[in-house]
Amino acid sequence: MASPPSLTTAQPPMAVSLHGRCTLPPHLLPPSCRIQPPPSTPPLSSKLPVPLRSAARRRRPAPIAPRCAVRAALPTVDRAATPAGSGDGELLLEVRGLTAVIAETGQEIIKGVDLAIYEGEVHAIMGKNGSGKSTFAKVLVGHPDYEVTGGSMMFKGENLLEMEPENRSLAGLFMSFQSPVEIPGVSNADFLNMAYNARRRKLNQPELSPIEFWAYVYPKLDLLNMKADFLNRNVNEGFSGGERKRNEILQLAVLGAELAILDEIDSGLDVDALRDVAKAVNGLLTPKNSVLMITHYLRLLEFIEPRYVHVMENGKIVKTGDISIAKTLEKEGFKAISEI
Repeated sequence: MASPPSLTTAQPPMAVSLHGRCTLPPHLLPPSCRIQPPPSTPPLSSKLPVPLRSAARRRRPAPIAPRCAVRAALPTVDRAATPAGSGDGELLLEVRGLTAVIAETGQEIIKGVDLAIYEGEVHAIMGKNGSGKSTFAKVLVGHPDYEVTGGSMMFKGENLLEMEPENRSLAGLFMSFQSPVEIPGVSNADFLNMAYNARRRKLNQPELSPIEFWAYVYPKLDLLNMKADFLNRNVNEGFSGGERKRNEILQLAVLGAELAILDEIDSGLDVDALRDVAKAVNGLLTPKNSVLMITHYLRLLEFIEPRYVHVMENGKIVKTGDISIAKTLEKEGFKAISEI
């Protein structure tokens, strides 16, 4: 075995540079690695006129404004269609002066609806049967039974009136129906996989293989307290009312829509099922997506608390407030609307 070099044969230590800095003491550094003092220059204040020198010495750097202060100083978006106190998210849905009729008969159902929903907000619409709640939701997603006759609907800056229903879905608009239809011969797994890959194509993302999709969807089942064999069943075929509602929320969880319109998801659910569905919806909420719920009952709003509650009557939104409106309606009925 070779013996270690003696002190007489050992090479002098080399200067090692770390991020351009020499790490040896100055007296061991070669001249090229030694830091030379900068040439002597008078301070800037010495070039100032005498009356300004003391002021220059007293001056401190300007403090950096906190982000919230800078944000407050920027021009704000006009939120006239939204009650005061809205969140700081971007405008997601803006409806102005919307009117719509039944396509077959021409009967006017929606008679001038104004609504603005921002990212991260939960809204609820309440009203009597026949007030136009579900019709409004169907018009938003482009149901062919209804025809828009006036007003505008903008979603993420795009004109919904120029988009087909499937393109509205791909853009991030989702609706769960009161009575979801059966699709015989199509399994839940295939249906969800195809729908999710269509959304990924819209977002210019690669499609998932069946195995990759299984890994993606499996945690969503846990969120809704659903068993894995649920995916092997045909879409809504032979499902109970509660299973159909769970399946609708599973679709929402898979697709990751920015705006979910939930049309009476509480109907037909017992307390345990409602709690599971509400837990899943709350778990899906982020600062970037929003929910619009349609319901008759306070109990849903106690599980998924809305920021705004709107009361619809005769095709218009006539009252807007917080959950206290729903509590008043629960106690006194819609006759109390004029007193809220």
